[in-house]
Amino acid sequence: MSTLPVLSLLASHSGFSLNLNLFETNIINLAVLIATLVWFLKGFLGGILERRRTSIVADLKEAEERLAKATTALSEAQQGLTQAQQRAEKIVVDGTARAAAIRQESERRSIDEIARIKEAATSDLANEASRVSAQLRRETARQAVEQALAGLTGRLDDKAHASLIDQSIQSLGNS
Repeated sequence: MSTLPVLSLLASHSGFSLNLNLFETNIINLAVLIATLVWFLKGFLGGILERRRTSIVADLKEAEERLAKATTALSEAQQGLTQAQQRAEKIVVDGTARAAAIRQESERRSIDEIARIKEAATSDLANEASRVSAQLRRETARQAVEQALAGLTGRLDDKAHASLIDQSIQSLGNS
């Protein structure tokens, strides 16, 4: 576009001025249109904005309630964790004490069993020594009698021999 037509248009109108004629400028139509739009849009946009505000407030309240529930649940979980840790520590202490008691009981039983076995071995040894000693005495006495009888057989007659055997049998019966 060239500048000539604009200049010619300005020159033909004799300069710049304000038009205060209400009907030519459509100010009334514009005021009515703007008022109508404000009035209709106020209800429409106001309702939309009010519903949106209500929805946001409800979402915030719900979020606050969930936060309160989550905080309560966290507190309860921490309390449960603390109690579980205390129970675990008590179980460890009880287990350690129980293990020590079982170990001591096992040691005591082992010592008692060793003492009983030693006592039984000593008793068996004493009984065996007594049995062997008695058997050796009988064997020694038998051999002594045999040697005495062998030595006497040639020197004694049958009557003295029978008397000597009877005495030996009686002395063996008394011991």
